[in-house]
Amino acid sequence: MARKKTITRDQILEAAYEVVAKEGFSRFTARNIAAKMKCSTQPIYLEFKNMDDLKQALLKEIFDYLAAEVLPKEHSGDKLVDLGFNYIEFATKEKKLYKALYLEENLGDKSIQKVSFDYFVKLVQQDPEYKDLPEDKLSSLYTGFWIIVTGLAALTSANIMKPTDKEINVLLTETVL
Repeated sequence: MARKKTITRDQILEAAYEVVAKEGFSRFTARNIAAKMKCSTQPIYLEFKNMDDLKQALLKEIFDYLAAEVLPKEHSGDKLVDLGFNYIEFATKEKKLYKALYLEENLGDKSIQKVSFDYFVKLVQQDPEYKDLPEDKLSSLYTGFWIIVTGLAALTSANIMKPTDKEINVLLTETVL
């Protein structure tokens, strides 16, 4: 009689998310994830080829969550200002996850930057003001925007600065113009 699988892919991804959201990718190990689920590492390796496979699946889940739940919230009516505001709010509310995704070096790939750039381009191209921008101008707009929002997010998340929502809105609006 075959043994029934008791730990699901979703449970593993949830435990992996908790590890990263609380402790960062430096603690992203099979042993730490298994400990979170109170089991051996075997279910992880039955469900995923290796830890990189699990990491890629987790990153996809996180990117989907950011794209669906976090980044599209409306505040000002300007999609770019709202994007920046939501990114900064995410950095402030989910400090460890923000740091793990955007500030840690050991992600090993540039996927977060690629996802961020693709999301930015898709958003900008919905706006009549920006949709016909040549690629070099679009890239420059992204770079300037990314520098400002990442700086604000890092400073706010580290409690070095505590700008009000209104101050953030003004800074982002001036950046986008």
